Amino acid sequence: MNLIKKINEPILTILAFLAISVNLTQAQEFKLNNPESSLKVLGTSSLHDWHVTAEQQSGKINFSDIEAGRIESLSVSIVAESLKSGKSSMDKNTYKALKTDDHKNISFQLTEVKEVVAKGSGTFSVKTMGNLTIAGTKKSISLDFDMNVVGSKIKISGDKKIKMTDFNIDPPKALFGTITTGDDITIEFSTVLK
Repeated sequence: MNLIKKINEPILTILAFLAISVNLTQAQEFKLNNPESSLKVLGTSSLHDWHVTAEQQSGKINFSDIEAGRIESLSVSIVAESLKSGKSSMDKNTYKALKTDDHKNISFQLTEVKEVVAKGSGTFSVKTMGNLTIAGTKKSISLDFDMNVVGSKIKISGDKKIKMTDFNIDPPKALFGTITTGDDITIEFSTVLK
């Protein structure tokens, strides 16, 4: 009886350790909370500045060490036709430029974390590289952001300037070409993951 007990104790200890490890690993994944997250695309035109706001986003972040801010993976996807300006004619031109009939989503997939600087109180400054795919064209870009870890909530915020033509997008035109859109746009994001 004692022999069985001696054999079972280490096995039970290992099983308990594995169960805790699995729970910790699962606790390291956070999913994007759409209602609390925001993403805006800002641009210019020959008439006035403009912006569109994403209404449908999804994504997740995984950590290898959350206390140290070590990100293992990060992905975000935006439904292209959820970008809204409040003006249906502008939205139609946007969707045409983004080729939404063939390319339903805009996505970012982390490929490398270059630097994580702890700022204290769960706040980090993060420099990354990743693949941004817009209108079917994938480009490797640098993306820097601030990350705040508070309990079971992660907040990532920052902005990124890009050129539409880098993604084979013809800047939209309106009123028979009399209104032209600038090539440069800025993506501003405040992403909450839980």
